[in-house]
Amino acid sequence: MQNPPDYRHDTILPLPIEVTADAWAVDAACSGNPGPMEYQAIDLATGARVFHFGPMRGTNNIGEFLAIVHALALMQQQGLHNKTIYSDSYNAILWVNKRQCKTKLERTPETEKLYQIIARAENWLRTHQWHNPIIKWETQKWGEVPADFGRK
Repeated sequence: MQNPPDYRHDTILPLPIEVTADAWAVDAACSGNPGPMEYQAIDLATGARVFHFGPMRGTNNIGEFLAIVHALALMQQQGLHNKTIYSDSYNAILWVNKRQCKTKLERTPETEKLYQIIARAENWLRTHQWHNPIIKWETQKWGEVPADFGRK
């Protein structure tokens, strides 16, 4: 595939035509479950990393959830109220929409710091409104999300 494809003039990435480039893609990675977890966001117009967090002990689903909330909060802070967020995690999108991280991760001294971050994220979701579309990245159709850590 040509990079960028000749039909795209809004991105340097090989994005499918259905995907808007005025967006960030988020993804998480976890070695083991639970295990060292990290997440990041990539700007789909430039291919640049917008943010990265971790690693810290957690689960992939928690990382996916926190990545979306982190993106929402940063977009709001930067006045990017219409920018799209793509995530390949159906669970994380559901948790964000319900404003609650429904993890079954055991709360221990080792995971306490992460639980405090989750509580902060849930509080942000309860106390803020956003209009940014959060769209499921269709991996089957489009390939790996651009924020993927490439460790599969």
